[in-house]
Amino acid sequence: MTTTFSQLGLPTALVKALDKQGLTEPFPIQTATIRDVADGRDVAGRAPTGSGKTLAFGLPILATVAQARPNRPKALILAPTRELAEQIRRDLAPYGKAMHRQVFAIYGGVRYQAQKDWMRRGVDVLVATPGRLEDLIEQGSVDLSEVNIVTVDEADRMADMGFLPTVRRILNQTSKDRQTLLFSATLDGDVAVLIREYQNEPVRHEAGTVESETTDAEHHFWLVENDEKVQHTANIVGVANRSIVFTRTRHGADRLAKQLSRIGVGAVAMHGGRSQNQRRRALQSFASGEAQALIATDVAARGIHIDAVASVVHFDPPADHKDYLHRSGRTARAGAAGTVISLVTGSQKRAVRRIQDKLDLRHPIEKRSPGRADRPRREEPRPSKQQHPKRARSNKKSERPIAIVDHPAPRTKQKRKPTPDGTQSLHVSNLPWEVTDDDVRVLFSPYGRVKQATVIIDNRGRSKGFGFVDMPYPDAQRAMRTLDGSRLSGRPLKVKVAASRAKRN
Repeated sequence: MTTTFSQLGLPTALVKALDKQGLTEPFPIQTATIRDVADGRDVAGRAPTGSGKTLAFGLPILATVAQARPNRPKALILAPTRELAEQIRRDLAPYGKAMHRQVFAIYGGVRYQAQKDWMRRGVDVLVATPGRLEDLIEQGSVDLSEVNIVTVDEADRMADMGFLPTVRRILNQTSKDRQTLLFSATLDGDVAVLIREYQNEPVRHEAGTVESETTDAEHHFWLVENDEKVQHTANIVGVANRSIVFTRTRHGADRLAKQLSRIGVGAVAMHGGRSQNQRRRALQSFASGEAQALIATDVAARGIHIDAVASVVHFDPPADHKDYLHRSGRTARAGAAGTVISLVTGSQKRAVRRIQDKLDLRHPIEKRSPGRADRPRREEPRPSKQQHPKRARSNKKSERPIAIVDHPAPRTKQKRKPTPDGTQSLHVSNLPWEVTDDDVRVLFSPYGRVKQATVIIDNRGRSKGFGFVDMPYPDAQRAMRTLDGSRLSGRPLKVKVAASRAKRN
């Protein structure tokens, strides 16, 4: 039986606000966590990126938090990066408004004065990065003594970035009888110490495992020459269209963005060396579709949440398996499809093998040469003593690349009831003659699970210009809104709800 947000005990105002956002059924981590948080219990949640954990802690906080006095917030949410802090604020803003509670974020890279002014007005739920929060505490603009509920989000990343001493100092300034929530991709090591020192008999909840960040994506490892990596990246982005590309350094991100732009690929760079406004503009350019590729460093990309990222490219291999998970988690979020491609030079093979072994990703490192377009081919897993059926995904696709899709402004949403099993069938027309079933599947998969994609062909085996795509109802609605009117090989696509099968026949 499906649980609803109302059944989890959330106030009517929050349930109505969720419904306006199109959210009626909670994700597993939300179902598991919301009641315990609302009941005042400490919670340690193990949840991968994209699992819905922000609402898991944010909704019950907003349901119970009291109004704050100037400079004295009642609830505190700590995040490791500016982007994640701002993302949390945006995610919670409509629900804060519904409950008449002020949610505000403070982080580095912006002027102090505006943040001080907001604190003087009174902020009920404060989202903050540790460094800027400590600065404002020292300047007398924030007093944490009345904070009675704290969330430490992405605690494992806090540890990786060396923030735990600061986090401890901050927690020590909050109310002694506070409720402490902690969410992390892992709950061991330094995170386990934080749980032991600052939580009281916490309830533990898990939504998937750390490895679940990788199992919903298709993984490819390509052995390439160093001077071919830019062209490979351009080809991948040209096929996938919406890609996040990771480099090891800030300079590498800037250089790659310029190189891609010179060969006709829209790319923007985002890293810690850029101002907050520059980073925000880069994100907006990528999210709107103006830029096809976001070139980012590990720290800068932490907390990015953009729907329908088709692929992640490891231009430079990550430092370890944890960074591989965090990077790869930018695609295949919340059950959607996605592709992860690692570009590996000969000198990097051994390090990449170690990452694969840690994550049990049994894929060959396949020799590739850049052609006109790169398209992942089916890869057979390397043999292992213990096979994992859940990870044995089929990567079979047509070898013919699809064209880049340009997204226009969303059109008016069409509504038609789904079939009894929740499937919505879409009619796609004005397709190029050379398009295949797999091309259409790849085109629609960033918006959700494609149950079936069929291009109607003539007696010569070529497309008649139309076909059908079956997807779960919410995914189909999202795909239709985005793809209707977009262009494929210069042709404007028409996407609408298909007639019933009886009428088609």
